[in-house]
Amino acid sequence: MKRLKLNLRVVFLAVLVFLTTNLCAQESSPRQLQEMDSVEIGLLTCSPGKEIYSLFGHTAIRVHDAATGQDVAVNYGLFNYHTPYFIPRFVFGLCDYEMGIYPFDLFMEEYTEEGRGVIEQRINLTRQEKLDIINALALNARPENKVYRYNFFYDNCSSRARDMIIDHIHGHVGYRVNASVTSSYRTMVHQWDEQHPWDSFGCDLLLGVNADRQTTLRQQQFLPDSLRASFASAKVFREHQSPADLVDSTWTVLEAQTPAKGSSFFDIFTPRVVISILTLVVVLVSVREYRRKKIYWGIDLALLLVDGLAGLVLFLMIFSKHPTVSLNLQILLLNPLSLIAFYSVVRKSRRSLYSIWWTVFAVCILLFFVGNLLQDYASGMNILALCLLDRCVVNYCVHARGKYALSKNDNKKII
Repeated sequence: MKRLKLNLRVVFLAVLVFLTTNLCAQESSPRQLQEMDSVEIGLLTCSPGKEIYSLFGHTAIRVHDAATGQDVAVNYGLFNYHTPYFIPRFVFGLCDYEMGIYPFDLFMEEYTEEGRGVIEQRINLTRQEKLDIINALALNARPENKVYRYNFFYDNCSSRARDMIIDHIHGHVGYRVNASVTSSYRTMVHQWDEQHPWDSFGCDLLLGVNADRQTTLRQQQFLPDSLRASFASAKVFREHQSPADLVDSTWTVLEAQTPAKGSSFFDIFTPRVVISILTLVVVLVSVREYRRKKIYWGIDLALLLVDGLAGLVLFLMIFSKHPTVSLNLQILLLNPLSLIAFYSVVRKSRRSLYSIWWTVFAVCILLFFVGNLLQDYASGMNILALCLLDRCVVNYCVHARGKYALSKNDNKKII
C-alpha cells in the first residue's frame, strides 16, 4: 500500500514492461525453461509504516534472475495520494490502484528511508511455473491491464500477489487451518491500528455489521502478515509428487527500526477520553437546566448538528462499494435525521415547548444499545449514546413534564 513517489520509477517501469512483454510474446521453449533455473520468485512482506495507508503493512513479489542480474519488485500498491478526493474515493471503494515493476534496490531504498522491515519468502516453483508467472506478470503490466479497482478487504496488494503466485502453481496448495482460532475483519484490523486510537476510531466508525462476521483463512489473507503466515505453513500437492513446502526458505531482507516511544496529544486524549469529557460536561449542564427549568438550546443545536453531519456520512456509506460498511447500526445514534429535526427542536425549545424528536431519538438510542449484540461499536460510542440520551431525558423533564405540572397547578387553582 505504497505511493508512487519518484518519476524515475515510472521510467524504469516502462522499460521493464517493454522487456517482459517481449518475453511474454514468445512461446515456451526448452531453452527458456532451462533459463528458469537461475530465476527465484519470492513473496515480500513489509512491516507497517506511520501513515494511515501503511499501518497494515504491504505485500509485493520479487523476481530475481541470478544469471542476468535482473532483480525487480512487482508492486500492486501504487497510487497517488494527492489525487483529488482520494480519501472519499478510498472510503467509497472507488479508488484505482496500479501494478508496477521497478528495480528491487529502489523498492528497498524507500523502506530503508521509512525504517520499515522486509521479509522475503522464496516460493518453491517448477521451471514451468516460474515462466508462467513471469509471462502473467508481463501481461498484467500492460497499460490496459495494470489498473484495478482497489478494495481494502477483497482486492488489494496482498490478494493480488497471492493470486498471481497460487493461480500459476500446477497443483493444489493446502493451508494449515487452526479451527480454534477465528477472527472477524474488525478484530484483525485492530491488531494493527490499536496503537493509533484515532485511526482505529475512524475505521470502527465506518465498519458495519458485516465486519464482525467470522472470516475464512483466505479472507484473512488480505493482511500482508496473515498471508506471510499462511504461506509459511502451506503445502503444495503436485500430481505424481510428494507434498512439498510452498516456501523454500525465509529470511529478513531488512530489519525494521524500532520507533522512539513517546506520547502525543492524541495518544492521551483518545476518542474515549474526549467523549467522556464531553458527556461529563453535558450531564453537569443538564443538571443545572433541570434545577432552573430552562433548556440551553445552543447545546442541543451543536450536538444535533454534529450528530446529523456524522450520520450523513454513515448514510452515504450505504452506497459504498465496500460490503463491510453498508449496514452500520451506529447510524441509529449518529442519525442523519438530526439535520432535519434540529431546526424544529431549537425553535420549540426557545418557546419552552417539547419536540417529539426527543422521543423518536430516545427510541433510536435504545435500539442502538440493543445493537451491541450484533456489532462492535467504535470506542466511546456507548458513552456518547448516554450523553445524547441525557439530552432526550432532560428536554422531556423540563418541557413536557414541566408543562404537565404547570397545567396541573392551574387546575388546582380553578378548583
